[in-house]
Amino acid sequence: MNRRVLAASATATVFALALSGCVAKADLAEAIPVAITDDGCAVSVDTANAGAVTFSLENTGTDVNEFEILADDQLRIVGEKENVTPGQKVDFVAQLEPGDYYTACKFQQVGAPIGLASFTVTGEASKVSADEQELSDQAVTEYLAYVRSQTSELLPLVQELADAYAAGDDETARRLFATTRVPYERIEPTAEAFGDLDPKIDFREVDAVADGIDWTGFHRIEKDLWPPAQGDLNSDGQDAFLDWAPSTPEERQAYADGLVENVTQLHELVTADDFSVSLADISNGAIALLDEVAAGKITGEEDWWSGTDLYDFQANVQGAYVAFGAVRALAESKGDEGTKLAAEIDAQFTSLNEALAAYGSLEEGFVNYAELTDADKKALSDQVNALAEPLSQLTSTILGV
Repeated sequence: MNRRVLAASATATVFALALSGCVAKADLAEAIPVAITDDGCAVSVDTANAGAVTFSLENTGTDVNEFEILADDQLRIVGEKENVTPGQKVDFVAQLEPGDYYTACKFQQVGAPIGLASFTVTGEASKVSADEQELSDQAVTEYLAYVRSQTSELLPLVQELADAYAAGDDETARRLFATTRVPYERIEPTAEAFGDLDPKIDFREVDAVADGIDWTGFHRIEKDLWPPAQGDLNSDGQDAFLDWAPSTPEERQAYADGLVENVTQLHELVTADDFSVSLADISNGAIALLDEVAAGKITGEEDWWSGTDLYDFQANVQGAYVAFGAVRALAESKGDEGTKLAAEIDAQFTSLNEALAAYGSLEEGFVNYAELTDADKKALSDQVNALAEPLSQLTSTILGV
């Protein structure tokens, strides 16, 4: 995937539907062919005029697929057509405002996007303002699609990590560990809403001990992959070998199976028909993700043994930015105060991402967190606080309270 540049998202109001029955000749003439295969997603052109854009989808692959239109951050889904079955031809219409987008497909509707390609919409922006209810519905639809997309990407990554770990292929498992966690870290507040699911998946050792629960999940695996030496301490200052020993092959298999099972359950919960999110969930989720950065990533306590905290840091920031992007238009609809707040939040996101970029990227890798000096950590902490202040006002602004 190309390096993501988290800049201000293009304002996009998208309403997507599958069309059946007769289609006017003018619409047919303007339809953009999209050739979908198991490993490809070829959109015939890379630009269109603003307004109703018709994509003529044809799946010549062997299994169900999905077509997506992503915002310029390559994360927020502004339109999607699911369940395009083998041999199916179907038209999909999206109402797109001027801006930069990406198109992609998702084979079997899980895993990373396939055939990611830039798509530009030119022309004049709509002169008809969407009312508040439309903007609210749009925000919920976009963010719900995003959460579901991230869990679908997480599933195969976790399976690959679990397989390598259980097989004792520690070199491969170490290479996969940080990037596997990225989709989870982007939507962590959603997982935290499902009772004990997040503790099973992502609790640190010190948290599990404090709560008196079995320690499982990512960080149990992490400690096996980066085992401590005699005399090393946990993040709470306790002996690293206190009530811990390297997992046996049988225990590794159990922890691997448990992680896959719990992530599968998360995916099933968020893709269920009765799962939804509210506006407050979205905006408060953005705030919660930044709180995750302040509580664990800045201190280096999250990935204590692997030193991969900056991957989690970046993923939390990306997730917060997507949540903000989903409700940005609604904030701006509140008048000058909302517009000013959105601009300030966007500027602070840009500054924070620029600060993070000094230490690497998700695509090219980040430095080990131990390499950062106290001054480096202080500078990142200050930037997080600078973003947290305006972001904390987002929920009250969009809800008008």
